[in-house]
Amino acid sequence: MEPKQDFTEINLRYSSLAESTCCLSCGGAINYSDATEGEVGVDLGSGRGTDVMRLAETTGDLGFVYGIDISEGMIEKAKATAAHLGISNVRFIHSHLENTGLQDGIADLVISNCTINHAADKQLVWNEIFRILKPGGRFVVSDIYSTEPVPEEYRNDPVAVAECWAGSVTRGEYLYQIENAGFESVRIIEESNPYDKGKIQVASWTVAGKKPSDYNKDLTNKN
Repeated sequence: MEPKQDFTEINLRYSSLAESTCCLSCGGAINYSDATEGEVGVDLGSGRGTDVMRLAETTGDLGFVYGIDISEGMIEKAKATAAHLGISNVRFIHSHLENTGLQDGIADLVISNCTINHAADKQLVWNEIFRILKPGGRFVVSDIYSTEPVPEEYRNDPVAVAECWAGSVTRGEYLYQIENAGFESVRIIEESNPYDKGKIQVASWTVAGKKPSDYNKDLTNKN
């Protein structure tokens, strides 16, 4: 079981990046999202809101995009940018990824860039993605996995955290969590060769999948 993380500590850690030039992204999930006009999208770990606003432009006035981030600093920066640009079909929410507060089945699409690896309970995050997607909805996630369990000494190391691998899990565990949440048609869009980080190796990849089109949480055969 992964250690619990203090919300205030994490908030301060990532809020400090809101005005910096640091980039925590490890991939371009939005480039494979195939968003269309009128869709509802969610960006987990939306940061300064760049991808949220790009999606909002694609989905248009008939669509809507939510940005979820644990950092108050990032949320405030994103809100200010959206207001300055006059983008109204967006909403930024300060929240843990494990419990976004969004209603069941609200989204056609969920994207995320190098964020889920930071979560204390990644299975809960995948369960939440599944919950907020409509039947037939899809996710596209870019992230980091480790080739072996990350040594405890790196879990709270500032450099390892900023490089997005301190909280990574192995490739097999990552895929298990996705499938355990209920997703189907899981596919790997792109994947790097492993590279050295600390005493281990990690790799970046982009993974996609969908919620079953015939999914119904109120199935009559449930007791």
